Amino acid sequence: MASTIETGHAKNVATFEDLISFCTGYGAPYNPSKALLKLPALTTQLTGANAALQAVKVAKTAYDNATNARELAFKPLKPLATKIVNALAATEASAQTVDDVKTTNNKIQGKRAKAVEKPDASALAAGAEPVKTASTSQQSYDKLIDHFAQLIATLTAEPKYLPNENDLKVATLNTMLTDLRAKNTAVISAYTAVSNARIARDKALYAETTGVLDVAQDVKQYVKSLFGATSPQFKQVSGLKFTRSTAE
Repeated sequence: MASTIETGHAKNVATFEDLISFCTGYGAPYNPSKALLKLPALTTQLTGANAALQAVKVAKTAYDNATNARELAFKPLKPLATKIVNALAATEASAQTVDDVKTTNNKIQGKRAKAVEKPDASALAAGAEPVKTASTSQQSYDKLIDHFAQLIATLTAEPKYLPNENDLKVATLNTMLTDLRAKNTAVISAYTAVSNARIARDKALYAETTGVLDVAQDVKQYVKSLFGATSPQFKQVSGLKFTRSTAE
């Protein structure tokens, strides 16, 4: 099976360069009246197409780096939240406050606050329907940030929570929260950039009339009219294949 890069956007641009090379080789006879088909215009379009491909690569790299940084930043959150619960439970904070923090920690961990009761085997055998439940996991980065903010708010309001450990102090937790939000925002911004770069690339390659594929088809038609349908020149360009790739 051919790889995506062999049949995708990069292959189209590489094939367009082959097409320009053939047309350049025809010399003076290649002299279309349509401005988009003239060699300087084709060369300019090739440069733009390559730039559009490179812009996607650069934006995708930035997006990957942002997602990696976010993943690393969030990695300590779950063990830290459990550590906070234990630290709070060791203080004179009220049982209600400890329960509130435990509930928030369960959300951070992706656990249900209470196990769902299921019919036993005999009940199922008698025809009882299994309990159907909606997913309660709230593990998106936005949700984790929201849960962590709630955890900090609860700790801030508890005067008995005065840990000596620096990583458990409210000020440190707030700094971490700010960083998590920044890392998440960076991913959102980076995704917007890569999405816009892909739109620009697709416009350069596949726009009606002016994109690489439509221009290449017009070039083939001109070569056919110039040299004839059975000419070796037309056989050169007619064998060049372009595809409207859907690959990212």
